[in-house]
Amino acid sequence: MTWSRRRVLKAGGVLAGVSAAGLLAGTAPGRAAAAQGAAGRRDSDPGIVAPRRIALLNLHTDERLDIEYFRDGAYVPKALAAIEVELRDFRTGERHAIDPSLLDYLLQVARNLGVDPAFKVISGYRSPQTNAHLHEQSTGVAQHSLHIEGRAIDVRIAGVDCADLAARALDLKRGGVGYYRKSDFVHLDTGAFRTWRG
Repeated sequence: MTWSRRRVLKAGGVLAGVSAAGLLAGTAPGRAAAAQGAAGRRDSDPGIVAPRRIALLNLHTDERLDIEYFRDGAYVPKALAAIEVELRDFRTGERHAIDPSLLDYLLQVARNLGVDPAFKVISGYRSPQTNAHLHEQSTGVAQHSLHIEGRAIDVRIAGVDCADLAARALDLKRGGVGYYRKSDFVHLDTGAFRTWRG
C-alpha cells in the first residue's frame, strides 16, 4: 500500500483523536488538534504525537535554550517565539519565524543518531543584508538562501562526527543536507531533498 501525504495526515488525525478521547469515532478532533499551532500551521510529522523537546546552543551569543516546542498535538507558540529569539541573526539582531518542520527535522536526525536533540548552532536565521554580505565573500553561501526564510540551520552535535550527522540526515531524504567538512558543520533545510559538500 502506498502512503500519500493525504493518507498519512488522515491516519495521524485518527490517532490523535483516539488518543485524546478514547475510542472516538471520526477524525475531526485529530484534525482540530493538528490544525492548532503557531499561525495555524499543521504538525509536519503527524505520526509523532508525543511532546517534542529540543536544546539549542547559539555559538555566537553563547545563549542556551532547552524547550518543549510541541505539546498536546500542537506547536507551542511561546516556545516557537523563544526559538525565534535564539536563532536570530546575531549580526543585526533581526528575527524571523522559524519553520516548525525544521525543528522536527532536527529531532528526527538526532533520533536517527540515537542521541539527545542538543544542537550547537552556527547559523539560524539570516537577514537579507547579512546573507548578501556573506554571499559576496563566499561561493558557499546561496544568494537566495533558505536561511532568509527561517527554513535552514547550520549545526553540529557534541560528540558526533559531522560526517555521521550528514549521513543520518541523508537517510531521511527529507530536505537539503550540506556537509562542510573543513568548517565542521552540517546545513539542514526544509527545501527539496538535495545534497552537497562545501
